[in-house]
Amino acid sequence: MKIIKDLLYKVNLKGVKGNVHHTIADIASDSRLVSPGSMFVAIRGSQSDGHLFIEQAIQAGATAIVCESDYGYTEKYPNTSFFFVENSARALGIIASNFYDNPSESIKIVAVTGTNGKTTVTTQLYEVFKKMGYKCGLISTVKVMIGHDEQPATHTTPDALSLQKHLAEMHKQGIEYCFMEASSHGIHQERLVGTHLTGAVFTNITHDHLDYHKTFANYLAAKQKLFNELPSKAFALYNADDRNGAIMVQNTRARRYSYAIKQMADFHCKVIENNIGGLTIRIGGADVYTTLTGVFNAYNLLAVYATAVLLGADDSLALMAISSLSPVAGRFETITGPNGIVAIVDYAHTPDALLNVLQTLRESIKTSQQIITVMGCGGDRDKAKRPLMGKVAADWSDKVIITSDNPRSENPQAIIDEIEQGIDYHLRKKCHKIADRKEAIRLALSMANPGDVVLVAGKGHEKFQEIKGVKHPFDDKEVILQYFNE
Repeated sequence: MKIIKDLLYKVNLKGVKGNVHHTIADIASDSRLVSPGSMFVAIRGSQSDGHLFIEQAIQAGATAIVCESDYGYTEKYPNTSFFFVENSARALGIIASNFYDNPSESIKIVAVTGTNGKTTVTTQLYEVFKKMGYKCGLISTVKVMIGHDEQPATHTTPDALSLQKHLAEMHKQGIEYCFMEASSHGIHQERLVGTHLTGAVFTNITHDHLDYHKTFANYLAAKQKLFNELPSKAFALYNADDRNGAIMVQNTRARRYSYAIKQMADFHCKVIENNIGGLTIRIGGADVYTTLTGVFNAYNLLAVYATAVLLGADDSLALMAISSLSPVAGRFETITGPNGIVAIVDYAHTPDALLNVLQTLRESIKTSQQIITVMGCGGDRDKAKRPLMGKVAADWSDKVIITSDNPRSENPQAIIDEIEQGIDYHLRKKCHKIADRKEAIRLALSMANPGDVVLVAGKGHEKFQEIKGVKHPFDDKEVILQYFNE
């Protein structure tokens, strides 16, 4: 139970109608989750407006309402307390933090944002600090880790209530460090408000999520918002090789640090060797070998090393831990078949991410080896990237199988046709269109000769295929293993 005035500490109120000394049993931003004695926070979301469900929340037992507008409810429900704010989403973050006794103040939390690399960098940070003997937490697209306790992830960045609950559990278990992904949606929707950050990392920004943000400028601004709101004692680490890296931190109050491969920076590394079997980089004055592959992974490892140093870790221990890292699930995950065919499962679902993977493969294999790419694009998402991804796949692959990738409510064949529109006409002869993803993967594997590489891109770690609102069990890796074991 919490007293209302304690929950509203640091919330910018523009009006109060009710008693701030009453106690609250729980908080909800979904009226369906309200129970007797709850505080209901009405949020204007992208899909629905919580203000339309205030009456439903009161009837379910809510005794306190946080909202932006009255709608006449104060007169209709005189025994309910109302608290008016400018932005309910921001208020929810602060209220949730207060409800769970501000757990982020006791944990060193680093948020990682960017179009590509968020999951890899956060997961690798979690693994590196765990290897160095620290108690760690992880909040990622793939999973939530509280010490050794694994929980499924529902969003890249959880809603404010779930986030504070996770952090409270971490604090209870004595977690010292937490590494979390900060998606552009999560930042824009104020999910991180109320979370005290020790630092933030920017990996890169390329074309994505314009279905939500509408323009690239809005997408950039959402990412930049994370750094604009950092406290002065925090650090802001950015990729100086990304053309928007410096822009990302230009208005931050935090201490700024850069990392780069192509130019001088606060943290720099050099790629010594890069092939499909592994990567050797010179970093922190030492040559480090890792089984990870690709220049994009060199950037990820450099970001991990720089973050570890900024958090006060011992250089040599950090490098030793980095050298023993394994690929993150669904991120350039390699499976070798009995006949020498190499299959790679990767989450690449943006033009830039797909290009990075294909360039790495092209540089890592012999000219006699083929690259056969299986790829698609998700439904009900950014349509502008579909032809761009088709072009990248066709330009850099010897054969391409265009297929489904979570079509959601859209017609899979229509998505496939839009992808094909970006492919030069003379290259379309090496492309096949198969809506059934399982059959597409099997076809690609059957077309491969020993030594060829089959890239299955887009879904990575996901264990489902979303079609017409239903999530059907589906795992790219499982389909590949089944084929190899036949």
